[in-house]
Amino acid sequence: MRLLLDTCSMLWALQTPEKLGAKARRALQNGENSIHISPVSFWEISLKSSIGKLRIEGAAPEDLPGFVARAGWHVLEFHAMTAASFHGLPLVPGHKDPFDRMLIWTAIREKLVFVSKDRALPEYGKLGLMTCH
Repeated sequence: MRLLLDTCSMLWALQTPEKLGAKARRALQNGENSIHISPVSFWEISLKSSIGKLRIEGAAPEDLPGFVARAGWHVLEFHAMTAASFHGLPLVPGHKDPFDRMLIWTAIREKLVFVSKDRALPEYGKLGLMTCH
């Protein structure tokens, strides 16, 4: 299975894995699964850190790509067509965060299983989003 971690799931997996759901922890521990991170997550963390909305204990945002590499995870390429076709993702009421929506769109387009505790995810299932909580 190919997994795409949302930003919170990535941080939790690196720092506090007990915050992940049991199914997500098992999926991450299964050596047959490949774990992927979007550059969008690094951008979100950097932006939120710069405006004081996020603080990472013991690390700076620019340390995270190294942590991801050491964990053996893969950083996805961010494709121009994914960005250009983003308008095709319908708005779900109450779910406007552009970072989350781009990660969801990436998971749908790349046929990745999205690891997230986001409550709005069932609304995207009809569009092909596969999830793991």
